[in-house]
Amino acid sequence: MTAAITLSRYIARQFIAILAAMLLALSCLISLFDFIELLRRSSSKPDATFGLVLEIAGLRLPFVAMQILPFAVLLGGMICFWRLTRSSELIVARASGISAWEFLAAPTFCAMLLGALATTAVSPISSVMLTRAEALEDVYLRTGGGPLALNGGQLWLRQSDQTLISKGVAIIHALRVRLQDKTLTARDVSVFHLDDNDHLLARVEASQATLVTGAWTLGNARLIRPGHLPEPATTLTLPTDLTVARVQESFAPPDTLSVWSLPGFIALLDRSGFSSIRHRLHFQALLALPLLAGTMSLVAAGFSMRPSRRGGVTRMIGGGVAAGFVLFVISKVAEEFGQSGVLPVVLAAWAPAAAGLMLAVALLLHMEDG
Repeated sequence: MTAAITLSRYIARQFIAILAAMLLALSCLISLFDFIELLRRSSSKPDATFGLVLEIAGLRLPFVAMQILPFAVLLGGMICFWRLTRSSELIVARASGISAWEFLAAPTFCAMLLGALATTAVSPISSVMLTRAEALEDVYLRTGGGPLALNGGQLWLRQSDQTLISKGVAIIHALRVRLQDKTLTARDVSVFHLDDNDHLLARVEASQATLVTGAWTLGNARLIRPGHLPEPATTLTLPTDLTVARVQESFAPPDTLSVWSLPGFIALLDRSGFSSIRHRLHFQALLALPLLAGTMSLVAAGFSMRPSRRGGVTRMIGGGVAAGFVLFVISKVAEEFGQSGVLPVVLAAWAPAAAGLMLAVALLLHMEDG
């Protein structure tokens, strides 16, 4: 038992060292290509200096590291276990009666711990830095009008309504929405007041609206009730828990939100009528990251612990890389199905890790000969 513990600690140290080096190398390599692409885009932007491009690439580095973490675990684990097998250390350990499950427990736990650290600690830092990078890109490198421009300048909202008009919900439809200098303004605004059974109680037609702290200010607004003449135009106020920042975040990529703020923001999106599928999928993917990292370490062991004297080592390592690529494709396909609503969000986020885990367990059971 003492020998197994000592061996597990030794393998864990080797695994962590190689994994850290692989993660750093892959992250820097991908960031280099990202930096080159940013340089190409900045060539026609006189305000985008070399230092600014370097800053954007540096701000994106934690995000890149989180994206590449499962592959770093796979490649780093394969190199680690292949080296230990090539030096006959694992062969001697298994010949002495130590099961592969015993000495793989420590590196698998380290991989899962690294995944949990990435989810809980690196994710908040990555989201803040990525938000800053996206803001710099919007100002200096992009020519579009922002996320609302991509949505056609329209805005649909559903929120609770506790005004004198109704005690149900309010549906807001606005055209020509603009976000400028932290201010959201809209033209041709319609507000539908519904009761709890979705029966129309009243409608407000306003020529303009401005989102201020805690409320919508509707200018030149007419209140229209069923069976009544429209009331004279006036200025109305509609309370809301939305802010300009939250409207911007609802159109922004989910990666710009911390794992700790995602549950509350998802609830806000659901109350406001925004689609929260992307954010729920991203939240579940972050929760599944520790399991995916542990799975990749087991897959690496299953494909790289074949003794060199048996031959076929290159084929086994190539198979491990191919398995990692297949898992990546499965994760992307599942993500697309999840975003389209075909698959439940939880299944779309956890299925790749579960599939990889079953593959790794099958390989290791085969190696252990039952």
